[in-house]
Amino acid sequence: MMGTFGPLDGIISLILRHTFTPLNNARLSHLCGPTDEHLRTIEQALDIRVAHRHEQFKVEGVKARAQRGMDMLQALYEIAAKPISAATVQLMLVGDGSGDENDGPSLATRRADLKPRSKNQARYLDNIAEHDITFGIGPAGTGKTYLAVAAAVDALQRSAVQRIILTRPAVEAGERLGFLPGDLNQKVDPYLRPLYDALYDLMGFDQVHKAFERQALEIAPLGFMRGRTLNNAFVILDEAQNTTPEQMKMFLTRIGFGAKAVITGDLTQIDLPKSQLSGLVDAERVLRRVPGIAITHLTSADIVRHPLVARVVDAYDAARLSELPAISIPEEEPELPRVGLPKTRTPTRRTTPKP
Repeated sequence: MMGTFGPLDGIISLILRHTFTPLNNARLSHLCGPTDEHLRTIEQALDIRVAHRHEQFKVEGVKARAQRGMDMLQALYEIAAKPISAATVQLMLVGDGSGDENDGPSLATRRADLKPRSKNQARYLDNIAEHDITFGIGPAGTGKTYLAVAAAVDALQRSAVQRIILTRPAVEAGERLGFLPGDLNQKVDPYLRPLYDALYDLMGFDQVHKAFERQALEIAPLGFMRGRTLNNAFVILDEAQNTTPEQMKMFLTRIGFGAKAVITGDLTQIDLPKSQLSGLVDAERVLRRVPGIAITHLTSADIVRHPLVARVVDAYDAARLSELPAISIPEEEPELPRVGLPKTRTPTRRTTPKP
């Protein structure tokens, strides 16, 4: 590999060249993807240029990004014995680009390849393992709920807990759905569908229904938690940004012996009335220094969905910050000279002599 400097859109850039030897056309094809799809994905994500002629590759861009792009190409070539999916490329872009998994606990689920994809995700799983109450706060797509459910399934498989309880507040996302037909389960199912999807992916359809039958798995609205004591259970509160402070306190005080709780939420997607304080915002402020409670913040860099999702989140965050009123520092008022007030005579009370 050799590097030279050259102009790129008026910015000093680095050009890296590398030749993959011995020549293997199948690996090169898998590395590039259909019609160079993987190369275009790397270009767009890192804002670099990638060109190749047979086994000779050239990467041009700002130094750090160009180096990361070349590291990604080499890491992809190592696993290019078989076709590489677009999801694999996107997940590597979320990580450090080396293809190595971030440190984190191994989870016993149906997904043998389940690993944290970023340092924050690894820290999130470590906090869940080491603390009885863990908050996971971050934007959509960062794996808050999925990793929490995976940790719960792992705990159930290891018999560390006797049951899993998943709950979330029944709040519509900005629209009024009105009356929903069916019995209680059918009414609340639409709100709990994301939790079902994670369970089916991590346990399988048959195992999920068997767990429901032996009452090792329970999904319920948050309103049904009042008055309960949850012992030997792994409890997950999803969409916690839509709780009120009273609901949050009620949930946290349900935790019993041998129990573990994970609370997840996105502070940018609060669907409560404007005048209502979010229970997640209040809990983060009140509990941040309480021993035994961990708070993990995830960012757009931890998003494991389509690369555009991270850009959408960043764009909305930037727009929201630009709308905040500027904080102005009031100017000091000039000190006025002290002017003595004119002396006034205090009126004396006239007394009428007694006859």
